[in-house]
Amino acid sequence: MKLIAINLDCPDPLALAAFYQQATGLEPHPKSDADFAGLNGEHGLFIGFQRVDAYRAPSWPDQTVPQQLHICFKVDEDLDAAEARLLELGASKPDHQPHGDRARVLLDPAGHPFCILTR
Repeated sequence: MKLIAINLDCPDPLALAAFYQQATGLEPHPKSDADFAGLNGEHGLFIGFQRVDAYRAPSWPDQTVPQQLHICFKVDEDLDAAEARLLELGASKPDHQPHGDRARVLLDPAGHPFCILTR
């Protein structure tokens, strides 16, 4: 069995795909549209973003609206530089940071939590 795709619910697939494309450098899928957009990753991995009417962003760290998904990314630069770059792209940083200096939790523009780490 091989993982080939991860799909995220969101209110604006093209905007969320643009955020992750700028953050990761992955190539946009040529058939992306307003209802479903995607990025082509390494080794055939596809990251999809699908429009959901009445989308409710996760309320991390509390679970009033569960996080639904948690993605981790290894970064080549130091955490401060990576965090600053992602915040400029539209991520936000919640107050709750459970990993100390090892990793940072950020929220993508649709509210999904994701981690950046150097190790």
